[in-house]
Amino acid sequence: MDSKNVIAAISLSAAVIILYSLFFAPTPKEIKKVNNENIKKEQSSDTPLLEENENLPKLSREDALNENKRFNFENENIKGSISLMGGVIDDLILKNYTETLNGNDKIVLLNPRQMDKGYYVETGWVSNNKNIKLPNSKTKWIIKGNSKLSPKNPVTLVWKNKENIEFQKVFKIDDKFLFTVDQRIINGSDKIFNFYPYGQIIRNKAPEITNFYILHEGLIGVFDEELVEKDYDDIEEKQFTKNTNNGWLGITDKYWITTLIPQNNKEFRSDFDFKNKYRASFIETEPMEVSANTSISSKTNIIIAAKEVDVIDGYADNLKINKFDLAIDWGWFYFFTKNFFFAIDYFFRLTGNFGIAIILITACIRIVFFPLANYSFRSMAKMKVLQPEMTRLKELHKDDKMKLQQAMMALYKKEKVNPVSGCLPIFIQIPFFFAVYKVLFVTLEMRHQPFFGWIKDLSERDPTSIFNLFGLIPWDPPSFLLIGIWPCLMGLTMWFQQKLNPTPPDPIQQKIFMFFPLFLTIILAPFPSGLVIYWTVNNVLTMAQQIVIMKRTKVKTV
Repeated sequence: MDSKNVIAAISLSAAVIILYSLFFAPTPKEIKKVNNENIKKEQSSDTPLLEENENLPKLSREDALNENKRFNFENENIKGSISLMGGVIDDLILKNYTETLNGNDKIVLLNPRQMDKGYYVETGWVSNNKNIKLPNSKTKWIIKGNSKLSPKNPVTLVWKNKENIEFQKVFKIDDKFLFTVDQRIINGSDKIFNFYPYGQIIRNKAPEITNFYILHEGLIGVFDEELVEKDYDDIEEKQFTKNTNNGWLGITDKYWITTLIPQNNKEFRSDFDFKNKYRASFIETEPMEVSANTSISSKTNIIIAAKEVDVIDGYADNLKINKFDLAIDWGWFYFFTKNFFFAIDYFFRLTGNFGIAIILITACIRIVFFPLANYSFRSMAKMKVLQPEMTRLKELHKDDKMKLQQAMMALYKKEKVNPVSGCLPIFIQIPFFFAVYKVLFVTLEMRHQPFFGWIKDLSERDPTSIFNLFGLIPWDPPSFLLIGIWPCLMGLTMWFQQKLNPTPPDPIQQKIFMFFPLFLTIILAPFPSGLVIYWTVNNVLTMAQQIVIMKRTKVKTV
């Protein structure tokens, strides 16, 4: 197999991957309605049951927030409120992020349970004693002391049952995204009770998701050393349960995450389950005994965050959260991917432009692989020079394949050409390519970052279109006709690059190669413009290297 076939195979393989991701991977998930008889009914006897049919009125966000008394919280990054009905965190806005590039609407992450998009975090206690009254989602807590939560001012909620047992929730917040809920039980009775602390994140319905095969959105957790990722429809079909004494759990979106971090070194059971709503929950498996006239407490950390790398890594280190950095979907090539992010982020901080950072990291990759590329391109250059002689041999031995093969091998040996020499460098670079691709696709840091000119957001597609002459014609084409300037430049560079490589001898291969740049241009048009810029610059640098090598490569064939 000569290098032309290798390149063809690799190119077609890339096309297959891209086609699969766009057309054959599962479409954006419209969460299916599951018949009650098909829903897994398994519910823990310890954890609060998910209500199958609550029949709650679906309220607007404003009405839902005004339905119950609340207290507010705010720091530099988030603001919102906590409902005194149930003591749940059900209103949270990310202050530094907007829904659209130039919009004013901030990202609303959590919503009250009465909304169709209800999404909230609840902590509490359960007990084996069924006769004792415990606080639940309908309990009306009372504020004791300070009524506004801030980094310097905690808020305490209290509730007392008829058995003279007082329950307290002390909410604390840092200057970023961390809530700490210190739950206390003060036993004023003359009896002994056992309690189990729990926490749960509940989402009424699945959100619109990116649904791209390289990105997980749904339920997530790390238990001991194992990363567990479950899609929404996975949980509809089967409940997930895991016992451990070290880990965390939550629900993740592309750029945002809500997590529960139980106390370390205390065994707990985690559940991902569904019963008309999605839940990630934990409950400690060892009871906490509270004697007469004594008290107990349990602390739960809750991180509701934008997935900024520095923030996530900071919490992982400071709170000793095992593998919390995997809240960001770095993928299979974790080592490559995360280090590529740090490299790009370094250039971004140096230049102030994420697009320039992408160009610089692309150049660095080309420099690192310069020796391997030299080896590959020299081989391809020699193959290109040898093409007339190879054509002559094929014509000479067209009726004898054995002699043709022998003659070809003799030619390769004489000119010191390895027909598959271009294969190894390409395959070695594949992890690096996917690492860069992954970084550009999943990291929050590139969201709403501009380049130059018409590229205002590197995380979105090129907004121009060849079908309105890139804005010269006053017409907005439909989205499937948005083939922008950068995708066209990418296709053009790929076409020029093909001209530098040996022409495939097979007529079918020639036709495939002829249309491949156009095909890839159409396929990559919807991709983030940052990725298309990376690919285009990589093509330009590759061509420059090829041209230099080809000019220096001389082969005598007679």
